[in-house]
Amino acid sequence: MDCSICSSYPVIIRPPRNTICGSCLEGIKTAFSLMSSLEGGVGQEAEAPRLESSHHHKSLVSSTAKSKELTDLVEWMKRTKKVENELSQQISFLAGSLVSAFQEQIHTDLKIKPSNGPPISAHKAILAARSQIFKNMLDSDSCKSSPSDTVTIAELTHEELESLLEFLYRGSLAPEKMDKHVYSLMLASHKYEISYLHKSCERHLLENLNVSNALDVLEILDFCSHQKLKDVVLSFVVKNIDDIVFSVKYEAFCTKNPHLSVQITRASLIDARDRRRTGDHC
Repeated sequence: MDCSICSSYPVIIRPPRNTICGSCLEGIKTAFSLMSSLEGGVGQEAEAPRLESSHHHKSLVSSTAKSKELTDLVEWMKRTKKVENELSQQISFLAGSLVSAFQEQIHTDLKIKPSNGPPISAHKAILAARSQIFKNMLDSDSCKSSPSDTVTIAELTHEELESLLEFLYRGSLAPEKMDKHVYSLMLASHKYEISYLHKSCERHLLENLNVSNALDVLEILDFCSHQKLKDVVLSFVVKNIDDIVFSVKYEAFCTKNPHLSVQITRASLIDARDRRRTGDHC
């Protein structure tokens, strides 16, 4: 149908020229709902425009009040965009100065030694602010008495430690670095209780979950005791059981993680049983 909002040629719409399609209606309703939830609505809770249906066509019922609400919606979107830009500039200012201090090694007061390669200089205040575990380590008597102010993180390689520190200073990592080090960063976020890094790794793992890495992700989430996300990945494994069980890495995975292989078997049997029951009911 001709829609007065999304039509390519709204000037040739035949009267009445207030016709709106279902997609545009849902968009308007969603926008009003979002505005109401974030700002408590405009005056009374904003309502989506009412529609009248006739022969599968829906027409927008216009009124002065509704026009005012649409105007308020546009103004709210402008204000929100302005706030977004201001926050972006603020984050750039704060993170940019910290990253520069790290990259240029300005007044560093700590050296962190990885499992290989040279130590990396950092700032105690940044590490303590980002992680309570790091704060406790730096506050301990053994660290205070160290003449060289050096701590060791033996579970990370030099490259992994560099990525961890970059995240602590910047608050993000380039996609290629996250792809390469997400497993080690996930473990580090768990061990040192860096919640924001933990959430970033979780999001990355789920967004990039596939048949080839599902077992690795399942193993990491099991180690981190993240049961909710572990169940999501376990369900994915069950849905792709044929591809995963007959893969090259599955045998080595089972040898290393017998408890997880048992959980996969049980989940597969439960899924098969539920599908049979559904089929019987149908």
